[in-house]
This record gives sequence, C-alpha cells and structure tokens, in this order.
Amino acid sequence: MVDQTPVQIAWVTRDMDATERALSALLGARKWVRMPGVHFGPDACRFRGRPADFVADVALSYAGETQLEIIKPVRGDSLYTEFLDRCGPGLHHVCREVADGDAFEAAVRAAERDGAGVVADGVMAGGMRFAYVSAEDAGVPYIEIACLSDDIRTFFDYVKQEQQS
Repeated sequence: MVDQTPVQIAWVTRDMDATERALSALLGARKWVRMPGVHFGPDACRFRGRPADFVADVALSYAGETQLEIIKPVRGDSLYTEFLDRCGPGLHHVCREVADGDAFEAAVRAAERDGAGVVADGVMAGGMRFAYVSAEDAGVPYIEIACLSDDIRTFFDYVKQEQQS
C-alpha cells in the first residue's frame, strides 16, 4: 500500500501576518520562510482545465514533521482566489507526497477513478509536479498530490532546519 499520510496542511488568507501569528501560537511554528510573488504561468499550470496565470505570496514553516503553508493570492484567477470568494480565509488543503512521476500519474488516475476531479495541476518553478483534486460533494474541497524534485526537497529541508535556529 502507498503511504497516503498528509505531509502538509495549507491555509489561504488575505492577511499573511495574521495567519502566521495565529498558526505560530496554535501549532508552535517558530519561523516562517516567505516566498513573495510566486508565479504560476500558463505554460506550466492549469486551473479548471484551462491555462492558469496567477501570482501568490507563500510562506512555509513546520510543526514537527508536518509542513505548514500559507498562501495569499496576489493576482489572477486560481483555486486560491476561488476558495477565498466562496469560503473566505481558512484551511484550504492537505498535501500528500508521492515518490516519483509514475506514482504521481497513478495517484491522480486513482483519485479521478474514485470521484475526485482535478481542479488545478502543473509544474512549479523548481520542478515540483502538483495536482489538486476535489470531492466537493463529499465535503473534501482540495487534496494536493505532489511529486517533489530534488531542488524542492532541498529547499523544504532548509525550511525545516530554520525551525532549529
């Protein structure tokens, strides 16, 4: 059986500072690493089946072994702006990591077979493949399936080490 343990919990917000403070207090995150202006371009990303072009500010931290992510949409239509419009700020998704490209493809096919459609997918700068699947009728807005590149894994290790300093 493939490990399906979530490795990340993510929130979408309009106020990065307030969300960082709250999650630090509630979950013990010590330091946040911010990545302003992360661009998701139309050549590498899709949202609801169409090319996506949007920018978001992202902050990462850890609570134990679980990565915490905060996303603040900056411009463009995305699953993050859609969520804010529908629900307001809040818990957005959990992410599970897969080992490689074959496992990624298999996980996405399995999710679709089990009734969770792909809402957004693509490749981030640094080579991480991602797909957000949703079973909204069952109360599951988004699960992210991620296949990390070596560069992204190294960056996440750096973020985790920042918790020790």
